[in-house]
Amino acid sequence: MISIKDGLVEIVGQDNVLDTPDVLKLFSRDRSFCKELTPRLVVKVKNADEVQRVVQLANQTKTPLIPISSGPPHFKGDTVPSVPGAVIVDLSGMKKIININRVHRMAVIEPGVTYAELQAELAKNGLTLPTSMSPRPTKSVLTSLLETEPRLNSLHQWCFLDPLRCVEVTWGDGNRMYTGEAGGSVMDLEKQWTQEKWQIEPTGPMMLDYYRMLTGAQGTMGIVTWASVKCELLPQIHNMYVVPAKKLEDLIDFSYRIIHHRFSDEFFLMNGSYLASLLGNSADQITVLKTKLPEWMAVVGIAGRELLPQERVAAQEADIADMAKEFGLTFSSDVAGIAGQEILAAVQNPAESGVWKGTYKGAFQDIFFTTTLDKTPFFIDEMVSEAAKAGYPIEDIGIYLQPQNMGTSYHCEFTLPYDNKNVIENKRMRSLFEKASIALSSKGAYFLRPYGIWSRLQLNRDAQSTAVLKDLKAIFDPNGIMNPGKLSNY
Repeated sequence: MISIKDGLVEIVGQDNVLDTPDVLKLFSRDRSFCKELTPRLVVKVKNADEVQRVVQLANQTKTPLIPISSGPPHFKGDTVPSVPGAVIVDLSGMKKIININRVHRMAVIEPGVTYAELQAELAKNGLTLPTSMSPRPTKSVLTSLLETEPRLNSLHQWCFLDPLRCVEVTWGDGNRMYTGEAGGSVMDLEKQWTQEKWQIEPTGPMMLDYYRMLTGAQGTMGIVTWASVKCELLPQIHNMYVVPAKKLEDLIDFSYRIIHHRFSDEFFLMNGSYLASLLGNSADQITVLKTKLPEWMAVVGIAGRELLPQERVAAQEADIADMAKEFGLTFSSDVAGIAGQEILAAVQNPAESGVWKGTYKGAFQDIFFTTTLDKTPFFIDEMVSEAAKAGYPIEDIGIYLQPQNMGTSYHCEFTLPYDNKNVIENKRMRSLFEKASIALSSKGAYFLRPYGIWSRLQLNRDAQSTAVLKDLKAIFDPNGIMNPGKLSNY
């Protein structure tokens, strides 16, 4: 039988199969607390045909594969091998923006396309794509969507997976298919476009929504080689406003009112520590900002597009200001001398460093899960309690609350900056991360994106879903080659 290295060289060429120690070390760890493990090889693929052949070879040789689309740094442990002998499938070089359709507001992209690259091309066509919170420059748009990172404009998000629509996937068994509307026609995008089919509808083919099995899966089911995404018209006017408050509870009823009326484009809540880290360019600047910013704030973006943009923005400004006043709050275009437009630029555009959360102390850990807005004060108290037990400074905890799926639930995120070069702090953070995760899970936190120990915590609470997950994995990846050891060892 041909060796895995020789087989990969035959598929992608000698230059695209890497096994030097310095390259392998880059993929042996990330900035999470997952165990370090060196992969066997790194293979750089250029197209879907190569991906399919790599997966088929891996099935023949029983070689684990770990697909990676984003560039470094990585933070969640999902790109680090969990078993020996794994091969990293690097898709970051697949950077084609295959199609942009202004009429249907659709784009088809490969996995290596970053937000900055896509937004620049979309802007030429009068379009834009809603982003997650200040994505790093190397972040793959496709990965961000597959991992269901929360969108800033979730009041217009019809489901958790929006704006992701159709995909091309090579499943773990080596079979390749189109999902959604694209799966009901010939497997050729050019021919579909000539038939006025634009990969808009995500459901199907037939009665099964295959793309749902790929989302939040950390590459354990298959490898996606293109995706269609729903875009928006580029705003002609885009303003950002802030509603400050002394405590989170003061903003809850106001938030429910905003969501009920479907007002705003971007809408989220955060505490002063989180915004200080987002805006600060140095530890000293962040320290100063933390003393100036309010304890809590709701951040509201309003966009005006082609039809009556000024009138739309003015009408929503007036209505939201009235809502804020009704709850004893102030609707302002700035906070602590910081213009709302500065906040808008920070949340929309990739941070130059790519690791803005680490500016304050050098490193950070995030704990995030899904809940409802009314329960967030309870979970914040739990997090504060665990931090106090660990001797972690409570004032350093950054908190970000993002409504998802038209406000039906909330992404609750705690950002914990620390000095990872200090042995004592590093040990304390490891302990706090694990104990807080366990405590929050036991109180009902739902780890929708179950990285690392969260997969065990979440799946152990739901035996039925775990059994279904195992069955699906056996169907689509019968030899268990796709990123094994991630979703609770399935």
